[in-house]
Amino acid sequence: MSTTLISDRVATGEDILTAGVDVGSSAVKVAVVRTHGDARAEVRALQSVRIRRRDLHKVIAEAYAVALEEAGVSHGEIAYVASTGEGELVEFRRGHFYGMTTHARGASFLMPEARAVLDVGALHARAMRIDERSRVLGYRMTSQCASGSGQFLENVARYLGIALEEIGPLSCRASNPQLVSSICAVLAETDVINMVSRGISTADILKGIHLSMAGRYVKLLRSIGAEHAVALTGGLAADAGLVQSLEEQAKKEGVEMRVLTHPHSIFAGALGAALWGGFRHRVLARRAGLTL
Repeated sequence: MSTTLISDRVATGEDILTAGVDVGSSAVKVAVVRTHGDARAEVRALQSVRIRRRDLHKVIAEAYAVALEEAGVSHGEIAYVASTGEGELVEFRRGHFYGMTTHARGASFLMPEARAVLDVGALHARAMRIDERSRVLGYRMTSQCASGSGQFLENVARYLGIALEEIGPLSCRASNPQLVSSICAVLAETDVINMVSRGISTADILKGIHLSMAGRYVKLLRSIGAEHAVALTGGLAADAGLVQSLEEQAKKEGVEMRVLTHPHSIFAGALGAALWGGFRHRVLARRAGLTL
């Protein structure tokens, strides 16, 4: 992955390197960021490694090592390592930040106009209303047993015999989507099996699932008063079918909503952790009377 420059305001001081490690249910994501005072933040490396039932400590170590190699730096050059998600497993961390805080910060960094964030992960989704400083003003979450999750969509894709990256494009080509009514993942998967037996096309099944998920997400966003520019983060942020369905569902319900995505949206948590880590490092250094 190539190095990406993105302007962002951070705390004053000299150049420092920080890393954010986002330990999710299905993947470990790492971001290495260089910040320079209040002028710029440079993303030096982004890395994602699927867990796939492997030892999580080894996956974390692998993702971090690959990210450092990509950034061309050593662990000793990292001023602060911040974790998020299941961060207690990151043994080399200096600090930990709650997932909502890091996703809000990462979303604001990538999409400054966002005033709400929809983080769709493997097991749940959460909607957050934020201000221009990425402060969380309100939030709601789905339950883990709901069918509106990344893991459910992955299970469906496996059953349909398609790759994850095919889900979005296929959904966008649907002509007669079939909604999945159940909020229980097990029953929803049964619905999908029945659709296949009835000869419903893969595209229409996927679009129906996306619309069903979007309906729940729009309700989440409305419940916290989140409208207008909504940033999509998490594992499904790159799903074009979900983005399209969210916009369609919002329009259907009369909600003024523009869904924002970014090529690095899936790394919002890791980026947010790295950026907050840099801020905390500078604060601690100032308290200790050190000059950065």
